Amino acid sequence: MSGFMAALREQRWDDHRYYHHSRINQTLHLISACSFVVGYVLLFQAPAMAALVCWLVGMLTRQSGHFFFEPKGYDEINQATHEHKEEIKVGYNLRRKVVLMAIWAVSPLALWFDPTLVGLFPQPVDALDYVNNVGLLWLAIGVGGLLFRTFHLFLLRDVQTGLVWFTKILTDPFHDIILYHRAPLYLLRGEMLDPGSSKHNVAA
Repeated sequence: MSGFMAALREQRWDDHRYYHHSRINQTLHLISACSFVVGYVLLFQAPAMAALVCWLVGMLTRQSGHFFFEPKGYDEINQATHEHKEEIKVGYNLRRKVVLMAIWAVSPLALWFDPTLVGLFPQPVDALDYVNNVGLLWLAIGVGGLLFRTFHLFLLRDVQTGLVWFTKILTDPFHDIILYHRAPLYLLRGEMLDPGSSKHNVAA
């Protein structure tokens, strides 16, 4: 268990120091984390609504921070190029995220052409039913994306790396709230980049 927790701390630290320099990105991650916590609460009573919240708020804010606000140049703090960081990324790097987000974005078209998706969903009778089916489809895409990369890591690295990443992703919302809850305040003070990202201060 100590080895598992050490690996979890390392994955979290690498994720923070390599991909969360921007205070705007950190603030968007805070918003994303809060929405995912709401989604977790909704999951057991309204799974389709949970998926809508997590994708439309959680994922859009989270990935917008990475795509539009995170520096892509040479990382002086970590002495690493953007290309190197993308190559060693354990989870979804930006290229993989583009693929995942593209699948998410076009998936409602499948339900538009076949509202039951070859019988997997009930026939919608109104727009609300269609939205509910979209939410369920997005939930399946989210779970599928998580499991696909986990098993991919089993093959690329080892079982522990995959399980650690799986655990990290599921617990990221709670960890991000702890880690980035002050980011909006720093942003209001005019601090655009995190000066402390070179310090190994990310708790498990």
